[in-house]
Amino acid sequence: MDNLVVLNNEKVSKDNNEFYSRNYNFKILPEGLNKYFKVEYIVRKSNSKEHHKLNLQNVKIASNIIQFIYFVISTFKNKNAKYYIITISPYTFISFLFLFLFRKKVFVYLISSGHEEWKFILGSWSVWIYHIMYSIVTSNSTVIALHDRLCKKKNVHVISSSTLDEKWLQDFKKVKLDKVRFLNVSRVNPEKGIYEFLEMFKKIKIDAEISIIGKTKSSTLQKKFQSIIGNNKNIRFPGYISDRQLLIDAYDKHNILILPSYTEGQPYVVDESLARRRPVLIFEDIKHIIKERKGIFVSERNIESFTETTKHIMQNYQEIQKDIEKNKFPLEKDMFKQISNVINR
Repeated sequence: MDNLVVLNNEKVSKDNNEFYSRNYNFKILPEGLNKYFKVEYIVRKSNSKEHHKLNLQNVKIASNIIQFIYFVISTFKNKNAKYYIITISPYTFISFLFLFLFRKKVFVYLISSGHEEWKFILGSWSVWIYHIMYSIVTSNSTVIALHDRLCKKKNVHVISSSTLDEKWLQDFKKVKLDKVRFLNVSRVNPEKGIYEFLEMFKKIKIDAEISIIGKTKSSTLQKKFQSIIGNNKNIRFPGYISDRQLLIDAYDKHNILILPSYTEGQPYVVDESLARRRPVLIFEDIKHIIKERKGIFVSERNIESFTETTKHIMQNYQEIQKDIEKNKFPLEKDMFKQISNVINR
């Protein structure tokens, strides 16, 4: 098996010689590629205990950018190694410059629009910084992307992303339609739009509740989030769910997935919800994620449009579920195979 060095801005914690990833998607990706390559995973150190145990032997956790680069350079002793960069960040960009200098074979994996994320998080002034990094990396590597809008260059391979296995497509549960039961599964971060959505949710005049499965990345955001929720009994925050069967159960107990993000690439939660035959409601900002899938509904970001769209879903639920059944869902094993095929070309 060939050696593949995976570089990620992801934060990973270590406990009793076991590694834990903050993001489930960045757990399954290196694990899946490890079935086709000898994966060495270089990541950043997390100061808190993360949730998803990594089933990998070769994980290097860097406390700072200097150590991160040192770990990258230390892999150069294997002249035949290939390099897989997950998203473009200052850490991975500086690493890429060394890889380019030493003429290494590099693949870059684009999950979402960094231009949009930097603009939303840091402001419009910051986009030119990301664009410089983006242009240099994508012009000198093979690009693997989750959506064709993420890169318009000729060397782009668009793959079908997935976190689904066969369990997601079995043992379906009958939906309860006595009231609107929204579910939100995402990081509780500003770009996910959850703060503004909750302010709007508290003003809608329909019988509805919402459960939010996720966690915040800082104590400041946690306090802001809790202040918005207040004592509202229709807003529930059960916290983060790492067990996949428990997550399936959560989808089954709700009837609409709400994804109020301002920017997204190809969010896994959409297929997860549709796989459980639960419709998805999004806002116009991310309507590009729909593609050919049935069961995704678009609302304007205001109470009137949102209420109307929600009522339409609830009133036509059975017909919508029949449409959802026509979707064809890629499995995570298919995603790993697609990526490995590109790398092995």
